[in-house]
Amino acid sequence: MTNTLTMAIAQLNLHVGAIEKNVEKIIAARKNAWQTGANLLVTPELGISGYPPEDLVLKPAFVAACRAAAERLALETADGGPALVIGLPWQEGVALYNAACVLDAGKITAVRKKYELPNYGVFDEKRVFAPGPVPRPVQIRGFRIGLMICEDWWFPTVPAALARAGAEILVTINGSPFEDRKQGQRLELAQKRVVETRLPFVFAAMTGGQDEIVFDGASFALNIDQSIALQMPYFVEAQIDCAWERTHRGLVAEPKIVPAQSDRLELIYRAMAMGLADYVNKNGFPGVILGLSGGIDSALSAAVAVDALGPSRVRALMLPSRYTTVHSLEDAETCARMLGVRYDSISIEGPMAAFESALGPLFAGLRTDTTEENIQARSRGLILMAMSNKFGDMLLTTGNKSEMSVGYATLYGDMCGGFSVLKDVYKSTIVDLARFRNAQRPSGLLGPDAAVMPERVIDKPPSAELKYDQTDQDSLPPYGQLDSILELLIEQDSSIEEVVATGYDHALVARVWRMLDRAEYKRRQAPPGVKITARAFGRDRRYPITNGFTCLVK
Repeated sequence: MTNTLTMAIAQLNLHVGAIEKNVEKIIAARKNAWQTGANLLVTPELGISGYPPEDLVLKPAFVAACRAAAERLALETADGGPALVIGLPWQEGVALYNAACVLDAGKITAVRKKYELPNYGVFDEKRVFAPGPVPRPVQIRGFRIGLMICEDWWFPTVPAALARAGAEILVTINGSPFEDRKQGQRLELAQKRVVETRLPFVFAAMTGGQDEIVFDGASFALNIDQSIALQMPYFVEAQIDCAWERTHRGLVAEPKIVPAQSDRLELIYRAMAMGLADYVNKNGFPGVILGLSGGIDSALSAAVAVDALGPSRVRALMLPSRYTTVHSLEDAETCARMLGVRYDSISIEGPMAAFESALGPLFAGLRTDTTEENIQARSRGLILMAMSNKFGDMLLTTGNKSEMSVGYATLYGDMCGGFSVLKDVYKSTIVDLARFRNAQRPSGLLGPDAAVMPERVIDKPPSAELKYDQTDQDSLPPYGQLDSILELLIEQDSSIEEVVATGYDHALVARVWRMLDRAEYKRRQAPPGVKITARAFGRDRRYPITNGFTCLVK
């Protein structure tokens, strides 16, 4: 019996529904593992189908195609190379499971089914999958491996059962999405499982973007003493071997650590860049176009786009009106020049005049209000969408979470677009991210290794510039206060009274609560965007539009 298990972890960027492409990636990873001397390759959760496949798994033809792909992959292992652990939807009778298969010696040697099915936040696995039984260890190359699937290790039941049944090591394949501050939580929980089971632990993750979700990778392994035996990088595809030796203390591995980013702002920035890059590339867009206003939101959106796609695939338009200030014109042009993107300017005075003329007879005698402001935003949206249609570039929306929370955005105006990198980022964090990106470019990104926007863009008071001398604070509380209140209301589901207890005025909190509640109909029509926080709008937070609960606000 061998006393060494050399396990390769393939941290892959997979593509939902692209079964053949995913299989090709796994085959390439296995060849690499063979060349490096590994005898086992572990790949991510639902790697054959891509994760999350959502209602694709309700199509019998799709499930059958995944099964056929797994059987073809099993035949690959008849060559004497590494065994494989793969994930796929697995049909047995009328039940469909989220499964992990062991492939070795030309066949599928074991199947383990996910026991703990997440049904919160972005997850709704109970809708499409049946829970499997509590698993037993699998035999792979003479080792008893406690094979788990993502949520299985977040609770003690499955790890404890595997330990009792004689597992020598816990290995989990994962589709664990990125969230701000989640990385420490994963490590702390994994160390707890090691203490409980007295077994080493391997966390094999995926990376890449899928619609609104981003997977950050950062696969890792822990020895029995909770020390890190393996650490892989964030937000990149990677493959690393980890050799586990049998000793009197159990399986032990020498540390193999790739320095991982730990700066919070860098992780958020990389998540936005990866989310945008994969959304654009996997959906086949040639590039993106966006309105560059001279403000911080559009400047940061443009910077992320350039870092994700390269300057040649980003196009910026300034769409000035009579209310656009000189410094906004200057700042937008300077920002475009710093980023190296194509920049054009198209005045919206003509479209505004046309709308004013057409609506004049009907609006006669009525005062000017937000209607006319919204016409400006919709004129810009019309031009940007026309450019998107004509040239094929996806329109990138530039609104942030603070604005979308309280409805400070115009339907069919600045909300137009196919994707938003700032959708789940509060304004206060946007300021921090802008300063971060001006100071440094994260390695591997495609933008300039220099500042990407004038400092004046970061420092000046935010303004929609839909009327003279307008600032956001004419309509909203200061962003520092607003964002803190919103985070309590959204991420923590605090009541008005609980928020007031933290030191905020009751009238202010009630006002924010009303704005948040009444803007649901706008958010329902907003484009998708990168999930950053623990509770993003859309998949995470699903509130009714028609909602009478506001009667409880005093």
